[in-house]
Amino acid sequence: MSMIAFLALSANLGVAVLLYAFRSGGASMHSVWLCSRNDAIGNLLVLLAAWGVLQQVWPDLVVAGLMGTLGLTAALSVVR
Repeated sequence: MSMIAFLALSANLGVAVLLYAFRSGGASMHSVWLCSRNDAIGNLLVLLAAWGVLQQVWPDLVVAGLMGTLGLTAALSVVR
C-alpha cells in the first residue's frame, strides 16, 4: 500500500504543480486543479495512514474523514 501510494503521490504532485498556473481559470480548469491537488493530498494521507495503522486502527477513519472533507470543499468551490 505504501509503495503504490508513494508512486501515485509522485504522479499526482507533478500534475498538480503543472496545473497550478491554471488554477484560477474557468470552472473546468479550476476543477481539474482541485482534483489533482486533492489526489496528491489523499496519497499523502494514505501514506500516513499506512504508517499509523501499524500502531492502531483509527488512522484509516481519520483519513477517510479528511478525504471526504476535501472532496466536499472542492465541490463547493467549483459550484461557487
